[in-house]
Amino acid sequence: MPPAPPATIGLERLPGGWRKMTPETRSGRGASLVGAMLERRYRVDSLIARGGMSTVYRGLDTRLERPVAIKVMDAQYSGDRSFVDRFEREARAAARLHHPDIVAVYDQGVDHGPDADHVFLVMQLVEGCTLRDLIMDRRGRLPLPMALSVMAPVLSALTAAHRAGMVHRDVKPENVLIGTDGSVKVADFGLVRAAAEAGTTSGSIILGTVAYLSPEQVTTGVADARTDVYAAGIVLYEMLTGSPPYLGDTALSVAYRHVNDDVPAPSQRVPDIPPAVDDLVIRATRRDPAQRPESAEAFLAKLEQVRAELGIAPVPVPVPASEQRTARMVPDDPPTEQIPAVQDAPAGPHRTRAMLRPATGDDHTDEVAAVAVPVRERRRGRRTVLLWTAAILALAALVGGSAYWLGLGSWVQVPRVVGEQEAAAQRALGGVDLTGNVTKEYDNDVPEGVVISSSPGEGSRIRSGGSVDLVVSLGKPKVPAIAEGTTVAEAESAIRNAKLQPKRDESADQYHSTVPEGRVIGVNPAPGTPLNISSEVTLIVSKGPPPVPVPDVRGMSREEAFTTLSNAGFEPYEAGRQFDSGVDGDHVISTDPAIGSEVRLVGRPRIGVVLSNAVTVPNLSGVRVDEAQQQVSAMGLTLSVQAIFQRPNMQILTNVYPLPGSRVAPGTTIYVSAF
Repeated sequence: MPPAPPATIGLERLPGGWRKMTPETRSGRGASLVGAMLERRYRVDSLIARGGMSTVYRGLDTRLERPVAIKVMDAQYSGDRSFVDRFEREARAAARLHHPDIVAVYDQGVDHGPDADHVFLVMQLVEGCTLRDLIMDRRGRLPLPMALSVMAPVLSALTAAHRAGMVHRDVKPENVLIGTDGSVKVADFGLVRAAAEAGTTSGSIILGTVAYLSPEQVTTGVADARTDVYAAGIVLYEMLTGSPPYLGDTALSVAYRHVNDDVPAPSQRVPDIPPAVDDLVIRATRRDPAQRPESAEAFLAKLEQVRAELGIAPVPVPVPASEQRTARMVPDDPPTEQIPAVQDAPAGPHRTRAMLRPATGDDHTDEVAAVAVPVRERRRGRRTVLLWTAAILALAALVGGSAYWLGLGSWVQVPRVVGEQEAAAQRALGGVDLTGNVTKEYDNDVPEGVVISSSPGEGSRIRSGGSVDLVVSLGKPKVPAIAEGTTVAEAESAIRNAKLQPKRDESADQYHSTVPEGRVIGVNPAPGTPLNISSEVTLIVSKGPPPVPVPDVRGMSREEAFTTLSNAGFEPYEAGRQFDSGVDGDHVISTDPAIGSEVRLVGRPRIGVVLSNAVTVPNLSGVRVDEAQQQVSAMGLTLSVQAIFQRPNMQILTNVYPLPGSRVAPGTTIYVSAF
């Protein structure tokens, strides 16, 4: 039998500790909507699956006659204005992620029903199964070529999201859908963040899948692109070995291992896995986010490099015959389970607020875990585990107490340091022969330099000369200074490193005479401004030099016009000649672009110059006929002579028409009289 899939946690604080939420402990679980029409457009046809925070239905877009998947959030969220607003913003952002490896988001809305409002999301309907189904069908592990063939499109989808400034926050096999055509698609972008920030989700509730939570999600609730990299690394580990790296009797014990243990190499379970693949997984799952690939794009590049080095070609990803159905985006609810209080966890850090802050994601688990073992056997097994646990704890307490009273070592009590300035905390620890190991992190509420937490916590007994891990606040993150000319990618990285969220708004872009187009000019708010964690910082990007008007060179000679345009930064060229009775020959009639048009000085823009080909009629009075013929012919004109006597060499011209000084087109006939 393949191992049972990892449980998903939704925890609430009780007086005695933490308890896993169930459908009975949540509010707002409404009746089925099968047969309903949402917003008079989307017909709800059948139930696909029900989860802790939402229900997914197969439906039909009656306007486009298109089958769709409709995710309806629980009624407890529909009355939360902050959730609805965040839900709408995240849905719009997810809808902009046009990528073949992402489940497309078509629409979102709120249907105002007679009994309750229904907040819903309309998505692409994927016929097939989830990655969880594929792993179970393969009895727990996938062949290496298939695992890499699944992971590549998953990372490609995350790359598109990270480039758009989005973080998935809940990457797991249930959110990876396998189509019957072998396509791999990632689902549920944006919903995670909306649910985590809803007013109905208090600081004492955790939403997320414990087997895939990154250490920073467990300890601080902060998530960025490297959080998705960690979860993707865990998913790859599970595909290669058949189960996640950490399994435990309680969700808290699994979360503890994410924070305190390094993920082992997959080859420790499956010896034939190549070292390069081991390294790929280990790099992605480092506990320190700074040591992981900085984004899914970097992870994907490394994966493709490993695949090329090992000569592993992509292979088709099959859908099990038993799973030829609509992929479920929201599996069943997890069973109820009592979770011990945080401070009772082994060596768990003591914090002024809940150790596990709200993480993100729907409350997902697999139906296999809920039905694999009969109820009576599960109860008998649980009683046995509790009895053995009680016996072991009693024995440990007896041995530990005896050792203490026999004086096996010098022990001191950790003083109160939480809420103190760092220097004061160090003095307090030094007073009882302890040292403090300081790490610093941003915090919206705790002032800069003040201790947020200690591990072990206040009152704990540890050996004299030992050390206490202190987390000291950096205060609210401040907008970093971005040098003019920095690339957008570098600026976005600097902002994310400051625990803020970069934002691109083309309407904020400006012209700049020296900063090239596409490079950063500045940020808004200004550098040094303190903001809450994950607040948005808008990048102001250069549109290049400002446009300048084409100079007025009409009537200028060709040489004068070309000089004037060159001095203004343009490259002039002759764009043709035409007749204009008001402009002398070889002088400018017009330009292309037109005179006065705004042209951006990128390089040296070319300006076409149209010249006049007009010919000025000469004064031929008193000139002999034969001389006049030569002069007019050289100017491109013809001469028509009216004379009584035919003596060309002796006749003198009079009465020239058109009049001398007139501008005429080339080839015009000049009429004269001769005597």
